[in-house]
Amino acid sequence: MISRLNRLLVLGTAAMGLMVGTALAETELRITWYNDGNEGEVMRGILDRYEAVNPDVKVTLDVVPYKAILESLPVQLAAGEGPDMARVTDLGGLSEHYLDLRPHVSDPAYWETNFGPFLKWLRQPGDDSAISGFMTQLTVTGPYVNKTLFEQAGVELPGDGATWDDWAVAVREVADKLEIPIPMAWDRSGHRVSGPAISMGAKMFDADGNPALVDDGLKTMAGKLYDWHQDGTMPKELWGSVSGSQYLGANEDFANAQVAMYMSGSWQIPQFADKIGDAFDWWAVPAPCGPAACTGMPGGAALVALKTSEHPEEVGKLMDFLSSEEVLNEFYGKTLFIPGHLGLAANGVEFHTDDPRAKHALETFAAAVPGISPTAFDLQGYVYNRVMFNALISRLGEAIVGELTLDEAYDRMTQDVEQQIAEKERGG
Repeated sequence: MISRLNRLLVLGTAAMGLMVGTALAETELRITWYNDGNEGEVMRGILDRYEAVNPDVKVTLDVVPYKAILESLPVQLAAGEGPDMARVTDLGGLSEHYLDLRPHVSDPAYWETNFGPFLKWLRQPGDDSAISGFMTQLTVTGPYVNKTLFEQAGVELPGDGATWDDWAVAVREVADKLEIPIPMAWDRSGHRVSGPAISMGAKMFDADGNPALVDDGLKTMAGKLYDWHQDGTMPKELWGSVSGSQYLGANEDFANAQVAMYMSGSWQIPQFADKIGDAFDWWAVPAPCGPAACTGMPGGAALVALKTSEHPEEVGKLMDFLSSEEVLNEFYGKTLFIPGHLGLAANGVEFHTDDPRAKHALETFAAAVPGISPTAFDLQGYVYNRVMFNALISRLGEAIVGELTLDEAYDRMTQDVEQQIAEKERGG
């Protein structure tokens, strides 16, 4: 009898312990995250508020070096391991690992309306419905000018609708009057060249959606870049100092007031605010126009849900909170990021900065988002876009320095894209 009673007491105690443990149990969600600036701190504050009203959920923000996002995370995911969510930049390249949140978010229409073009970047080919995440940071390519130099030279800034040719004439006049060494500089980047090429009519894909890098629109823009390097509008020593697809920026030359106009993008804003400050008026201007568009190239980083999560419903609830207009207005405003939310891009974000140059640049790039060409969105979401960017810049660079003719460069671009995509599809 005593032995049986003891067994019942033990079983009863164990059961009670299980009940108490269940009552106290938390759902832990893990986010793998990297920082460019203060965004991790801002996100942690937002997550703390979420935990306060959802005490049964704990959200761990694992901040790792960016290299780990590029190299370690894909290995984890391929092995069937990984966090519930991650901040990534290889948007299409990791899409096979993304969780479709459509069944787990409260209002899919909200996501489609405000994140529609960016959702496509996260989908696998043939998928037109998955909702897997949102952009924590949208970047937009576009030019900066040294407005102070224009004023000193007495040259008016070309207005809305100005073409690249209009700007080329203006920057040459500024440079000639003030003896500035570099009238115009562009990042040596296929991504940077693609937006202006699309403005000139480049379609990037054929009617069946296959990559078709070289067409009349691309040749028009590439020809202008070639000519500008020959006539001194752009300095050969910048692009000619490296080879292949190697990236080279002119941000230091611009910061040192050696450049009248610099084609780069929105990610330079915090750096310019810090390095240039009020030394001169660094001014973002709208993307110059071509016959087809006035567009830059989009890019950036997204917070995505992953199939490795064991808590899809809780992930969906958290993502609904983080993607809400109120929360994203706070996040973008405090991090000085361009909104990857069409509603906020149209209505404006309350950016937390007192620097009028930074504020103007942020507003300029944010206002450009709704007018980005659909072709630019498609190219940014294409899984092999890096192949196209690299072929464009490496062969154009060879033409600029005289190693190839332009026609030879175009032929090599096409060969490079076909060969390298075939190799990747074979797993080579």
